[in-house]
Amino acid sequence: MASSDGPNETIFETLRKGVDPKIQEEKLREAAARQDAVNAKERRRLAELIDSNSTLPCTISSIRVLNANHTRRSFVESIFNPIINANKERPFTFAEAIREVSISADKLHRYDIFHQPISLTIDQPSRTSPFSTPTDIDFYLSVREKSRLRLRTGTDIGNAEGSGYANLLWRNIFGGAETLNLNASLGTRTRSSYQAAFEAPLSAGSSADIRGEVGGFASSTQNGFASHEEVLKGAWAKTRWLGESGTRHELGYNGTWRQITGLASNASPTVRGDAGDSFKSSITHTWIKDRRDNPVIPTSGYFTKSILELAGWGPLQGDVAFAKSELQTQGALPIPIPGVKGDSGVSLTTGFRAGLLYPLSLGFGSKPTSSRINDRFQIGGPADVRGFRLSGLGPHDGADAVGGDVYVAGSANLLFPIPRVDLDRPFRFQAFVNGGRLLALKGPKTTEKSTSAEAVRKSLSSTLQELGNGLPSLAAGVGLVYAHPAARLELNFTLPLVLRKGEDARKGLQFGIGINML
Repeated sequence: MASSDGPNETIFETLRKGVDPKIQEEKLREAAARQDAVNAKERRRLAELIDSNSTLPCTISSIRVLNANHTRRSFVESIFNPIINANKERPFTFAEAIREVSISADKLHRYDIFHQPISLTIDQPSRTSPFSTPTDIDFYLSVREKSRLRLRTGTDIGNAEGSGYANLLWRNIFGGAETLNLNASLGTRTRSSYQAAFEAPLSAGSSADIRGEVGGFASSTQNGFASHEEVLKGAWAKTRWLGESGTRHELGYNGTWRQITGLASNASPTVRGDAGDSFKSSITHTWIKDRRDNPVIPTSGYFTKSILELAGWGPLQGDVAFAKSELQTQGALPIPIPGVKGDSGVSLTTGFRAGLLYPLSLGFGSKPTSSRINDRFQIGGPADVRGFRLSGLGPHDGADAVGGDVYVAGSANLLFPIPRVDLDRPFRFQAFVNGGRLLALKGPKTTEKSTSAEAVRKSLSSTLQELGNGLPSLAAGVGLVYAHPAARLELNFTLPLVLRKGEDARKGLQFGIGINML
C-alpha cells in the first residue's frame, strides 16, 4: 500500500485526516462572496426594471402577506386596504405603488411580530381572469413570524444589589400584535418584585407607534440607606406614541398603595414619622428625545428626558399631593487627535440632571401637605453621582438618608480607547468629575403635616437660593467602562473632593451598572 503522505493516498485515509479548518473557512468565504455577487446582480436588475417602468400606470389587484399564520386577516387588511382603496380613486405609477407598499411593510415590521427582512415580490394576475386588466399587479410579502413565547431567566449584579429574574413574553396573543409581559425577580435589596403588563396597538392600520398598556405590580424593597422596607402594590394604565421628529411620549395614570414598614431599631424620627400606609394617585407624562449614536457609550449626539408627575390634586385624591418634575440631559462630542486619521476613539460626555418636588393641597383643599420620604429625590451611588454611597448625598437624619425636594447634579466624562484594543470593541478608559446638591425645602413649617401655600412659596425661594450657595458635593476618579448591549458596566477608583456634613462618600473602588448613567 502506498504511503499516506504520497500522491496515491486513498480516499479513506483522506477522510480520516479530516478537512483543514483554514481551507474550509476559505471555501465558505468564497461561497458567501459568490452568493453576495448573485444577490447584488439581482438587485441591480430589479432596480433597472423599476427605473425603466417607474412612470407606467398600474393598478394594485391584491396585496397578500404569506406565512402570517398567527396574525388576524383583519389586522393585516387594516394596514394594506387603505392603499388599495386609494388606488381605486386614482391610478398609481409603478414607482408610487412600490413606495406605498414598502411604507406599509415597514409599518408591519414595527409591530415587532415578524423577523426582518420582509421580502417583497411583484407579479401579474392570471390573464384568464375576466376581472383582470393589463395594468393589474399583485404584491406578495413573505414574512417569518417571531416566536410567540419567550422565556428568559438570569441574574443581575450591580447598584449594591444582586438578583435573579424570570421573564415570560407572550407575543401576538390574539393575532393583532398584542403582548403580555410577565416578570418576577428576587434579590438582596429588592426582596421580591412581580409585574404583569398587557400591551396592544390603539390604532391598528393607521399607526404602529401608538400603543396602550395596562398592568399591575407588587414589590418589597429593603432600603438600608433609610432603615426601612418599602412594600408597593399598584396598577397603571398608559399610552405611548412617537412624535413627528422621533420624540417619544408616554402619558399614564398610576395608583399605588405604599407601606413603609420593617423599621430598624435605630431608625431616625423622620423615617418613623413617615412609617405606615399611604396611597398615591397620580398622572405622569414622560418625554424623550434621543439623538446619540450609542445609548450606552455615546461618542456624538445628545439625549433629553423630562418627567412630569401630578399626584393627589383635585379629583386624583389619595394621601399625598405634589407636583414633581425632573429633567435629564446628556451630550457627547468626539475629540480629534492631531496625527490620527478618522475616529480617534476619544470623546467627551457631559450630563446634567435636576428635579423639583412642590407640595400641593390634597383634593380641593387649601393647605399643602409636606413631602414624604418615599416621594423625595435620592441621589448618590455608582450609577448616579460616583464617589458617594447609594443615596449618600443630601439631607440625613442620623445615619438615614431622608431625601430632598430639590436637586441638581452634573458630570463630565473623558473616554479614551485602551491601548492595543480595537476601537470597535466595547471597552474604554474614563476619567471623570461629578457632583450635585440635594436639599429639602427650607422653613420651620415644612416639618408639619400641612402648611400654607405662601409658606411653601417662601420655602422654595430660600431653598433655590441655598442651592447656589457654595460648591456642590464633588468627586473625581478614573475607571474602566464596558458597554454591554443591555447596560453599561463601570469599575472606578473614586476620590471625594467636596463633602458636606452628614453625607456618605466612598473612596476607593466602586462598581456600577446602569443604562442612563450620569
